[in-house]
Amino acid sequence: MYPRSGGAQVADSADHDTGRSSDDKSPPAHQVTSRDEAVDATAQSGVQGMEAIAIAWSKPALIVFYVLVWVVYLVSAICTTCMAALAPYVTSSFMLHSLTPTVSIISTVAVGVCNLSTAKILDVIGRPQGYALGLFVTLIGLIMMAATTSVEMYAAAQVFWSVGSSVLGFTLGILVADTTTLKNRALMLVAEAFLAGLGWEWCSGMYSIVLPVVGTPLLALLCYYAMRAKKLQIAAHSTVSTQPSRTMLQKVKHYVLQFDLAGILLLTTGLALFLLPFNLYGMQPEGWASPLIIGFLVAGFVLMAGFALYEAYLSPVCFIEVQILMDRNVVGAGILGAVLFFSNYAWASYFSSFLQVVNGLSVTHASYVMSISNVAWPVASVLSGVYINRTGRYKYITLASVLLYMFATGLMIYFRRPEHSIGYLIMCQIFIGVALGSIMTTPVIAAMSSLPHQQVAVVTAIISMFSSIGGAIGLTVAGAIWAAVFPARLALYLPSDEFVNLVDIYASIKVQLSYPEGTAARVAIQQAYADAQTLMLSAATAAWVIGIAATLAWRNTDVRNIKQVRGQVF
Repeated sequence: MYPRSGGAQVADSADHDTGRSSDDKSPPAHQVTSRDEAVDATAQSGVQGMEAIAIAWSKPALIVFYVLVWVVYLVSAICTTCMAALAPYVTSSFMLHSLTPTVSIISTVAVGVCNLSTAKILDVIGRPQGYALGLFVTLIGLIMMAATTSVEMYAAAQVFWSVGSSVLGFTLGILVADTTTLKNRALMLVAEAFLAGLGWEWCSGMYSIVLPVVGTPLLALLCYYAMRAKKLQIAAHSTVSTQPSRTMLQKVKHYVLQFDLAGILLLTTGLALFLLPFNLYGMQPEGWASPLIIGFLVAGFVLMAGFALYEAYLSPVCFIEVQILMDRNVVGAGILGAVLFFSNYAWASYFSSFLQVVNGLSVTHASYVMSISNVAWPVASVLSGVYINRTGRYKYITLASVLLYMFATGLMIYFRRPEHSIGYLIMCQIFIGVALGSIMTTPVIAAMSSLPHQQVAVVTAIISMFSSIGGAIGLTVAGAIWAAVFPARLALYLPSDEFVNLVDIYASIKVQLSYPEGTAARVAIQQAYADAQTLMLSAATAAWVIGIAATLAWRNTDVRNIKQVRGQVF
């Protein structure tokens, strides 16, 4: 997002005497200083604005900022957990339980596309504005979800909710990156009551009230210090603030160039066309052989290739430099993100339903089990962050975590069957949570280790794009395995007097749970679940071979001496 004459340099040059390992060949780092008193005059206005905020605020304000960030993160995480636990009941209320992952595919496509635009909004317009946009769109999605009357409306609400929460989470992640040094970055990174009582609609309604209440103070803090920075004229000598007044036409031209509108349209359209077939193929009589599906895939690939050529040779203001896009840390981080999301969605899409139907857990207890990894990974991420803070290295701790995640999913192939105790699944969830402590933070650190502050948002969006592609493929694999295996195994295992109910059993988790534990029909349903889950977990485990290769490709840069951000930071 800088003129073609300038730009960041990513090199595989000779080793430097800054404590780097033999495979560390990133550019020489700047000397770390605690605080800079001027913004980067070459950066775009959104980056300059955040640097000015960081210079203007005090250390107590920085502490308040982090408290507010983590409060928003906490409420968002609780809301996401509740939504995931109740999703099977939402689709089942319309007798469409099998569409649970399909609805998620639609929102995953939207998220993959929107984060690219979000990165430009944060860089060109500003961080507070991007955060406000995420808060608003999330609120719209929650209100729509509370008023849902059909699966189509639920799908639309899920898109708004997913896009909004993604923009919110993406912006919070960038704000953390804006206010931490690279070595410290890894350190900073109720369902059944509603179902049995007021209903799942009220869960969405409650969070539509809670989220604005906890999210607004952070927005107010950012806006206050943005105005203070403007009053203090911290960015007075930047290229943005010294530009003369423009006519409306000149302003439009300026923002078209700064947003790299042609490039972002090529990339987002290509990505949307590439991801849509993962949702639409099941609606076509010929499946993947359908001319429509093939046309979408080819057009998407051509447009994304066209984006790369446009950025390399034509774009006056690059969305991202080609040498950055081809850097092995950036590519490896993107591939690792894609593998993580593929693996997670491949095995977890029906996990809540499995725990209730096969293990006989209530919605509350199923939510507890699903949340174990979400509780374990923040604790593990602190330990991972301390390790990176002390050593400056991130590669081999990530590799160990990848192997642990692969081991845990492999164990679940054996343990996720009705005859095994739930305790073994809990053990696997703990392993996955510990592994996520590194995998959720280090890819971004690896990618950022060779980049200037200007490129943080865009590269994070690129990694998010890879993750969305992996997630969409994972959801498609899960949905395809479920549709192919579960009904066929039901027909094989169900008692003959229950054949008449096969379609209803397939369509609704409520019907599945209506059969008492130990009855022949319930045992048949549990066995069909186990067979489908075995194939899902096999695919999820095998994908980590690619993840291992992607991690091995990284440089192991010492991040302790890299200076990216300015102002009062952690």
